[in-house]
Amino acid sequence: MKIGIIGMPQSGKTTTFSLLTNVKLGAGNKTNIAMGKIPDYRIDALSKLYNPKKTTHAVIEFVDLPGYSNGQGNNGRDFLGILADVDALILVIRAFKSDTVPAVNGIQPFGDFNQIQQELQIADWSLLETRLERMAKQRNKDSSVEAELEVLNKCREILEQDLPLRQLDLTQDEERLIRGYDFLTKKPLIVAVNLDEEQMRTDSYPEKNQLEQDLLEKNIPCIAISGQLEAEINELDENDAVLFMEELGIQEPGIARVARTVYRHLGLISFFTVGEDEVRAWTVREGNTAPEAAGKIHSDIERGFIRAEVVGYEELMEYGSIQKLKEKGLFRLEGKDYIVRDGDVMSFRFNV
Repeated sequence: MKIGIIGMPQSGKTTTFSLLTNVKLGAGNKTNIAMGKIPDYRIDALSKLYNPKKTTHAVIEFVDLPGYSNGQGNNGRDFLGILADVDALILVIRAFKSDTVPAVNGIQPFGDFNQIQQELQIADWSLLETRLERMAKQRNKDSSVEAELEVLNKCREILEQDLPLRQLDLTQDEERLIRGYDFLTKKPLIVAVNLDEEQMRTDSYPEKNQLEQDLLEKNIPCIAISGQLEAEINELDENDAVLFMEELGIQEPGIARVARTVYRHLGLISFFTVGEDEVRAWTVREGNTAPEAAGKIHSDIERGFIRAEVVGYEELMEYGSIQKLKEKGLFRLEGKDYIVRDGDVMSFRFNV
């Protein structure tokens, strides 16, 4: 899973990337890639229960792209080309004020959102028109293109309404027909508004109502963060960090909420494997079966899958051991058709 982080120059997107991945970067207008862990209190609790040699969180790959700047220089075509390879987008929008960090277009969160959204829609429109022209020539020679052409015309109708393609309601068969196109406005999008300390305290920033109303109508998650404060919190020890957040009325770092929102918005869930050697979270999609989950660990386990041994996280934490769950009749053996649930603690029987 690869998530692209985009935004205008000086929006704080590289700071967001650094906080998500714990990779410190200097100034520079280049692409950066690193893995970021998904915060999850459950794996921390399981680790305390088992005291393993190693604890491994679920991770997602994040890509920090150069700041978009009206298609100029190292942006434009390169910027849009890199985006085709990501599964979803986080758009960091600047709301914070600063005397030392100039804002390219002034402080206009709603305006910045619309500008980047327009560029993504224009890129999709260009790709769509090119494909429609080619298909028009094939239409009389190959009747099999009719179904695809019908879906692409639906895409054109949405773009003509100045709307992103993610708002298009398609069937599974229709989704399959256009899956290979990598339309940018079809990718899931999350907006992170980067605030300063005063804006965090007052929950207020320029164009707030316009932006949040528009995102609500488009069903796009919106999260308030403060790159400056997050960076300061990240440098404190745990107790001081808690006190600092309490003073600001913050229950948890915004970066943790960004990571979890990405996870949920993409329809991802976690199952766990536990033991003295390692406690680990594994990422699967909602609806994945037990063999597919086993394949995340190793392809041989999926190929030779026999049964999954399953207990629920809540029950395990309540009773303290799998042995006690067996005694209570809460230990389950599941077959190939079992749909993995978020929080399942699993082990697999297999034979290859």
